[in-house]
Amino acid sequence: MNMIEAINSAMDVALARDSNVTILGEDVGFFGGVFRATAGLQAKHGKTRVFDTPITECGIIGVAVGMAAYGLRPVPEIQFADYIYPALDQLVSEAARLRYRSAGEFPMPITVRSPFGGGIFGGQTHSQSPEGIFTHVSGLKTVVPSNPYDAKGLLLASIEDNDPTIFFEPKRIYNGPFDGHYDRPVSPWAKHEGSEVPEGYYTVPLGKAAIVRAGADVTILTYGTMVHVARAAVEELGVDAEVIDLRTLVPLDIETIEASVKKTGRCLIVHEATRTSGFGAELAAMVQERCFYHLEAPVERVTGFDTPYPHSLEWAYFPGPIRIGMALEKVMKD
Repeated sequence: MNMIEAINSAMDVALARDSNVTILGEDVGFFGGVFRATAGLQAKHGKTRVFDTPITECGIIGVAVGMAAYGLRPVPEIQFADYIYPALDQLVSEAARLRYRSAGEFPMPITVRSPFGGGIFGGQTHSQSPEGIFTHVSGLKTVVPSNPYDAKGLLLASIEDNDPTIFFEPKRIYNGPFDGHYDRPVSPWAKHEGSEVPEGYYTVPLGKAAIVRAGADVTILTYGTMVHVARAAVEELGVDAEVIDLRTLVPLDIETIEASVKKTGRCLIVHEATRTSGFGAELAAMVQERCFYHLEAPVERVTGFDTPYPHSLEWAYFPGPIRIGMALEKVMKD
């Protein structure tokens, strides 16, 4: 399966296993979603389980909060992550806090799915990576898969979780494998093990990172599309790097990160979002706090730029193998 098919399969399995699971959002029903992630689900499970909403993000999430308080497990889709901002009050003030405010009486099993990041030349209104906003909010979980296998398992785990989860889906890798390069076709190398996805039920635990490439000289912390970019850079340079796919940002697998950095003594962080106040800053602080006496060089970051996301210059904005290679040379020479 590609990632779209894996995400569709996860929702199909969840709908079949639990009658409380409900899918809602703009065009998710009859049309099957703008990226076809919900294709066929309404026809199979009915219009009361998979239904279209008006174009009102605050309404979608507001309704989902009420559904969750009532005992359902809503899976609302925000068509693009860039459109999630009108729903911030519902997410931050209601979904993230209600379980605590009610002393556990009202769990909030909401899983908000949304495509995020670049890859379709969507520019500043269809390409943002706002994960740092949500990792800052206590009470929310934030998940970013990098391959189809993880996408299905993590989505099923999120739907079954009793806390609200923001599930960001990197649309650059929606429809197939990606070798990390933006100037040439996808290579066979990119068909990694994550492309094999079981048809039935399984979960990938939240809060557990994956070491996608073992190494001894430097640790690379990344997630989503940038996992593939980082691997491409490492393979080109021949660096003995350990590449860690975080998979979930909150909860974060700090134990795996700490063990790797203490082993390698060097750390590079890669993400697509803008640099200032990006999640990489939090990662750098955590690494410094826990691994300071093991570090052989300052922690480096490769990120998007602190500018609006450009349309025509998308590949220049994306962190690519060249920029990652320059950062690796810097962190390795000290």
